[in-house]
Amino acid sequence: MKLTASRIDLIKAIGAAVRVVERRNTMPVLSNVLLRAEGGQLAIRATDLDIEINTRCAATVMEPGATTVPAATFHDLLRKLPEGAEISLEADGGKAVIRAGRARFVLQTLPDTDFPDIAAGEMSHSFALPAEDLASMFGQVGFAVSTEETRYYLNGIYLHTVQAESATLVAVATDGHRLARRTHPCPAGAEGMPGIIVPRKAVGEIARLIEKLGNQPALISLSTTKLRIETPDATFLTRLIEGTFPDYQRVIPLGNDKLAALDAAELVAAVDRVATISSERGRAVKLSFADSSLAIEVTNPDAGTARDEVEADYTDEPLEIGFNARYLAEILGVLIASGTGSVTMQLGSPGSPTILLASKAADLLIVLMPMRV
Repeated sequence: MKLTASRIDLIKAIGAAVRVVERRNTMPVLSNVLLRAEGGQLAIRATDLDIEINTRCAATVMEPGATTVPAATFHDLLRKLPEGAEISLEADGGKAVIRAGRARFVLQTLPDTDFPDIAAGEMSHSFALPAEDLASMFGQVGFAVSTEETRYYLNGIYLHTVQAESATLVAVATDGHRLARRTHPCPAGAEGMPGIIVPRKAVGEIARLIEKLGNQPALISLSTTKLRIETPDATFLTRLIEGTFPDYQRVIPLGNDKLAALDAAELVAAVDRVATISSERGRAVKLSFADSSLAIEVTNPDAGTARDEVEADYTDEPLEIGFNARYLAEILGVLIASGTGSVTMQLGSPGSPTILLASKAADLLIVLMPMRV
């Protein structure tokens, strides 16, 4: 194999792939990336056996071929070479020689035939979605994905369709303390798709892969076991979590008739201020709703107390309810990022879940469980 390519093209392609590679592997070849040169381009593949990413960049190929090189070393080397450098790469006999100007590097390689391929197989459904819409869906619910490994079926985003007045594509995540649901008009081809659980690591890599694509389409193909996303520059494949996502509709309260409209930025700033007095990030913050106002309080027996107050459009009977301060602040941050200026809290009793909605994001609903205060 022999080729030349620009540093900027190479580092963009390898940078997307190298994130998938685990630093420690029982199979040495999994620490490498597969390089395949043919037809005027260099294809790069990385995998951890659960996720596979294929990227490509333009290259002048003098001799087609394939090899694997250490992912982290190759990436670091490219980052440290001068901007605008032209890179030549020649692989043969278990070594890859990389040249840039007067610099020369020799990397140990492993045979391309040793590199695993988690072939996608046949996909039952395919549809296109603007990359920014997919990124928004995953980004707005991803914070609620559970990290508790014992309930593995909650360690990802549940992507499925719902048929009501019209078909809707829905992304849901929950960790048992909070739940986030984002809806989107169902794209052609997604109707009747199986509900799938996209793993947490895959969600993060997908977000990075498509974050700068804007409204360019991402082609999504799926089966009951795998998900593939194709963009103009890369193809991403992941195994899915095998399990049954719980009936999340039962968690969304229907009888919350007490409404409070608040300035989202003011509320998150007040929560952050009073939480300073707490020595534990998960300590409860008490919200006391009264006519046209909301008091936010924290009591820490070891450090003292804190109280702040913000205006609230609230006209129901007074209500006191406690929340995990970190969870509440994180949710408000997500709602603010959606472009909203105000947030509506739909409240029930002090012991029942609360619904939070953004004024400018009707397709996003978040449920937060209360804490005893």
